[in-house]
Amino acid sequence: MTRLQTLLIVLAAGVALSAEPAQAPTFRLWSSDLADRTFSMEQIYSGFGCTGSNVSPHLAWSGAPQGTRSFVITVYDPDAPTGSGFWHWVVANVPASASMIGANASRTPRMPSGSIETRTDFGSPGWGGPCPPADDQPHRYIFTIHALGVARIDVNADTSAAMVGLMTNQNRIASASFTARYGR
Repeated sequence: MTRLQTLLIVLAAGVALSAEPAQAPTFRLWSSDLADRTFSMEQIYSGFGCTGSNVSPHLAWSGAPQGTRSFVITVYDPDAPTGSGFWHWVVANVPASASMIGANASRTPRMPSGSIETRTDFGSPGWGGPCPPADDQPHRYIFTIHALGVARIDVNADTSAAMVGLMTNQNRIASASFTARYGR
């Protein structure tokens, strides 16, 4: 092999190694109800001094990674004055075939088949909208979808958000989030 042939082979290998790999679809979560990342009175909790309708928002997702067998959805307020934040919604065992949850679906048969809403920090399963203390700065509400490599995790309606989180973290292959804000 000549020096020129060797140089051409090395140059071709370098070009091949520097080529960008094919991009996988981006795992993404969004809500048509929270397009500007703020809540309407429809989603706000009704209680503790708040007067909203406590309607769960629309959520949709796309680009789940290959190997996804189910999803877990969480809504968490890290700014709650509890020392540990506050869980507003926890939905486990959402089938991999699902790509959305419609508005006002919480606690109804319109939830994806097989999914289960588990206990939030309000003490019961289902959506509990924002209602931060009146004098606080606006709180952040982190909506996250977790793609799991298992078809289901062993939970029921009374399982705590912390236990769902433990099982989610043990089986997660990807996640996507967005943050909405609310203050009063």
